[in-house]
Amino acid sequence: MIKIQKYSEIEDAFFAGRDFGDSIESVNAVLKDVKSRGDEALKEYGAKFDKIDLASFEISHDTLKASADKMKAENKELFDALCYSRDLAMKFALKQKECFYDFEEEIAEGVFTGQKNIAVERAGVYVPAGRFPLVSTVVMTVVPAKAAGVSEIVLCTPPRKNPDGSASPYADEKIMAAAYICGVTRAFAVGGAQAVAAMAFGTQSIPKADVIVGPGNKFVAEAKKSVYGNVGIDMVAGPTEVFIIADESANPAWVAADLLAQAEHDIVAQPVMATTSAALAEAVASEIEKQLATLPTRETAQASIKNCGRIILCDSLEQAAEAANRKAPEHLELAMEAGAERDKIASLCKNYGSLFIGHESAEVFGDYAAGLNHTLPTSASARFTGGLSVRVFIKTVTTLRTVAGSSGAVKSAEAAGILGDAEGLAAHARAARLRLGK
Repeated sequence: MIKIQKYSEIEDAFFAGRDFGDSIESVNAVLKDVKSRGDEALKEYGAKFDKIDLASFEISHDTLKASADKMKAENKELFDALCYSRDLAMKFALKQKECFYDFEEEIAEGVFTGQKNIAVERAGVYVPAGRFPLVSTVVMTVVPAKAAGVSEIVLCTPPRKNPDGSASPYADEKIMAAAYICGVTRAFAVGGAQAVAAMAFGTQSIPKADVIVGPGNKFVAEAKKSVYGNVGIDMVAGPTEVFIIADESANPAWVAADLLAQAEHDIVAQPVMATTSAALAEAVASEIEKQLATLPTRETAQASIKNCGRIILCDSLEQAAEAANRKAPEHLELAMEAGAERDKIASLCKNYGSLFIGHESAEVFGDYAAGLNHTLPTSASARFTGGLSVRVFIKTVTTLRTVAGSSGAVKSAEAAGILGDAEGLAAHARAARLRLGK
């Protein structure tokens, strides 16, 4: 049974970021090894961790296409759903890109400042394929890169045994199909921290990326954290979370289903609800038990509910919004009827990865097919960052152009000389004053 507590009883540790990083030493050893030995190290790790011996890693374009063709022929519904998800994600990402525009503005006479938005040349995408191969993650990571204008998108995903019995590189068929549907440039059958290392440093087979994105287990997360600076990353993501603010109008069955949808991901996933209604709290708790009884992923979901889930009883919906801001959840739902009260609570909520407004806006829509990106900040990092978007794949750089002898250029040169003197940087001051003929 999920824990029910009053807001005043919640311990401060509940609102702190959760740290699962106990793998730094083993990850650092993998990173150093791949950086030093390249493909040879990847072969050894593939045999050790994935139990597959590969002579090479790149999955052929023909293999990707064959997987997509097979999906279209044998599972048209899934093929069409992936295409629909891709198309909505592209529309949303292109709309985001419109916010990044180039300009040049004269901010003083003869002083023209500007900015340019330039896509990175190569993006590295990691797609997990453990208990649940995340086919939707292909859409969420590849599409914004394409919308940004990235010229080469490299995907890494754990290897699978080739069904034809050969040693040719192979991966989860659904992931390969999605890679083809979304337009991946090159795909490699390499998983885990070693895949992050390969994309961060480059090997004989896998090219070095400028940015690495995508979710993964704690080893992948630690690897991304460690290579940041050598390459850009989207974020360091932990176990998934949902926080639902619900009023008396909420449907207990819907709320319970949304909580369980996160709980089934991982035994340390965190499903949370906040409400002012004790009756709703009890109804949701009962509904969770009812739905668990027939859930194929019951073992994982039940552990998550028991160990990490809770329902918070608040004195007001404003207090529920305060709790959500302190928690800064990955997903925040407002299970409330449309109206002034819901609008007020939405305006009070500031810290979240994505906000789902109203009973009909299920969080799982955002996971799969509503245009939003499902790669979102966890463990309270929504206090300072948002989710994966075209922004990750775009550099905003600045430009300066001055007109000789203009009043603005003269004043800038004079000010630069004075500031250079103040900091004791004589060459700076000289470089500025030479423009004044001094």
